[in-house]
Amino acid sequence: MVGFVIAFPATWLIVRASHRLGVLDTDPIEGQTKMPTRAIPNTGGIGIAVGIFIPMIIALLVLSFLDESSLPGVLSPLADHLEGLQSRTTMGWGVVACALFLHILGVIDDRRPMGAVAKLMVMIVPPLVCTIMLDTRLLTMLDGPMGGSWASIAVTVVWFVTVTNAMNFIDNMDGLAGGVATIAGAFFLAAAIINGQWFVGAMLAMLVGSCAGFLIFNFPPAKVFMGDGGSLLIGFLLAFLTTRTTYIADATTTNSGAWYGVLMPLAVLAVPLYDMVSVVVIRISQGKNPLVGDLQHLSHRFRDRGISGRSTVLMIYGLTAATGCAGLLLAGVQPWQAIILGVQIVVLLITLAFFEHRTNARKTDDV
Repeated sequence: MVGFVIAFPATWLIVRASHRLGVLDTDPIEGQTKMPTRAIPNTGGIGIAVGIFIPMIIALLVLSFLDESSLPGVLSPLADHLEGLQSRTTMGWGVVACALFLHILGVIDDRRPMGAVAKLMVMIVPPLVCTIMLDTRLLTMLDGPMGGSWASIAVTVVWFVTVTNAMNFIDNMDGLAGGVATIAGAFFLAAAIINGQWFVGAMLAMLVGSCAGFLIFNFPPAKVFMGDGGSLLIGFLLAFLTTRTTYIADATTTNSGAWYGVLMPLAVLAVPLYDMVSVVVIRISQGKNPLVGDLQHLSHRFRDRGISGRSTVLMIYGLTAATGCAGLLLAGVQPWQAIILGVQIVVLLITLAFFEHRTNARKTDDV
């Protein structure tokens, strides 16, 4: 809620200021294909960033000076969690620094587009900081004889870069990336609350609220685009927070240690990952640079089959919600039930691919 309350008016102000300053969508770089340029600001990511960073920085400052005796009555329920929250302040400042770095990179790229390879190289820096300095890693069981900590660091960096690029790739139609991020973030927030992870939950709540506040101005027809300043920020935070979330059931339950719970992020983000993988395969098959943007994303392929822009966005919202529901259930089910949930997601994606393969595309200017 806090993120929404801040991001909504911030985005409104940014839209007005951007029009006054002439900070609007830019032309494509060499080799890139975009929809016809519209007189719409691409600075909406700043509104999302404000909704995330302001409450985070205030919370971190307050936590740095709070102690149990100074808690006002209304905050007394926090006393039991205060020590745990304060132990996360160093990590919190590190996340703010890394996320801010990527946000600034994105804003610069929105105004003066960088080369795809150069941007990818810079995008690797924050994940390395998170894995090495903030001890945020996936599959720490790899720390043993399978290559030491560098194995888990490599896996985690690949996850960060993949999710960040998936959210960047899916920001290709009015309302799409903001809505998908809001839906996916809500499922991850539910998982964090179920497992009592208040630090992760608070950050996810700010992310979801900020994306929702921005989405009011971005839902088709858009009044503002998030740009890379928003998509890179969202992707990085989703990657970080999914890495920090615990998905395995509590030790007192019959499903304790169910390893497949860690697959929840793959399930929830199945649709943006499908979009990224499919468009990369299409570009490579055509002899194109897989990192240079074009109009062959999932949303564009839906549109080219006669589905309107708004209907396309709503369909992808629905697909994301469907895989998200399956993902949320993974950690609390028996192995045979987890297999069914996994099969359900795979069948959904195969059906989607079959639909694309068996229907003819027809070009349309509808956005």
